[in-house]
Amino acid sequence: MISRGIYLYWLALTISGLLVPAVADEAVPVQVVQPQQQGLAEQLQLSGSLTAQQNAQLSSRTAGLVAELLVDAGTEVKAGQPLLKLDPALAEHELAQQLAAVNAARVMLAERQRLVAEAEQLTTQQLFPQTELAIRRAQLAEAEALLQQANARLAQQREIISRHTLTAPFAGVIARRDTDLGEWLALGAPVFQLVSLSPLLLDIQVPQEYFANLANLRRIEVRSDLAPQQVLSGRLLATVPVGDSNARSFLARLEVTTADTPLLPGTSARATLYFEREDSQVLVVPPDALLRHPDGNFSVFAIRDNQADRFNVQLGRSSERGVEILSGLPAGLPVVVRGNETLRAGQQVRILNTAPAGANRQGAN
Repeated sequence: MISRGIYLYWLALTISGLLVPAVADEAVPVQVVQPQQQGLAEQLQLSGSLTAQQNAQLSSRTAGLVAELLVDAGTEVKAGQPLLKLDPALAEHELAQQLAAVNAARVMLAERQRLVAEAEQLTTQQLFPQTELAIRRAQLAEAEALLQQANARLAQQREIISRHTLTAPFAGVIARRDTDLGEWLALGAPVFQLVSLSPLLLDIQVPQEYFANLANLRRIEVRSDLAPQQVLSGRLLATVPVGDSNARSFLARLEVTTADTPLLPGTSARATLYFEREDSQVLVVPPDALLRHPDGNFSVFAIRDNQADRFNVQLGRSSERGVEILSGLPAGLPVVVRGNETLRAGQQVRILNTAPAGANRQGAN
């Protein structure tokens, strides 16, 4: 008869033999994502100063005495808005004289037309000489020319009157006022400095190695130090293909669309340039899929037939969209982003659901 101790030992071995395979065969729950076959944009962040696209020193278009100041430094104005008026008294008197000259020319023209019509009627009846008709026609042409001359002088005087009011050529803010009431302004004398607020320009110095890569520029994001939380869009306006021999860089000018964000010319801003990768046939995975080794290398777990396979990978660029896998990962296999911390190669897995691709946690092993 088998002793009680031997029986219990045999029973323990039997139970352990039944349980161990069950534990070993239990599938590990994981979450996976499908790698995207694309290239990430390279990022380059540079700082510069915002400048106004339009910055004009406004001058008076005629000489005169300052009669009204309609704006001051700091006033925001619209295009065409009156800024200053000169005393128009003398110019208005001259305008009245030109109006009288036009009326006189019209009266003369009407009389000459009457005389010509009368002469033509008498000529058809052979009661008026042809020579006298020719003279009257010449006088009519002279009257027409005199009326045109009077109208031209009237239009010129009206233009002079309009130049007694200085208007804003574009929308912006008055940065400086250089005159006062009662001051005599000479022709071309500076009066106001007008600065546009939108759009603004951002001048940055780009490293020389990026000059040829500007053709692959995908987008530009700008953050002003006045409102760093606001992301603004930028557009490359021009590049100056003359490098700075000291800094080994070249000037790039960006146009910044400010929209409703209040920005000031002269303040600092940072531009992030995103360049497309020439080789776009690489796999991009979330950072959560990466497992860092003690030697600094990386690996990922990919799922094939519900089994985890570990692959050592070579990384490329990284951005908010993920990390490039240059080599080591077969295409078409989903990678593990949750549950990979304790996963081992060859283990059976149970896919819970597909995790979002925008993960930010980086695994470690």
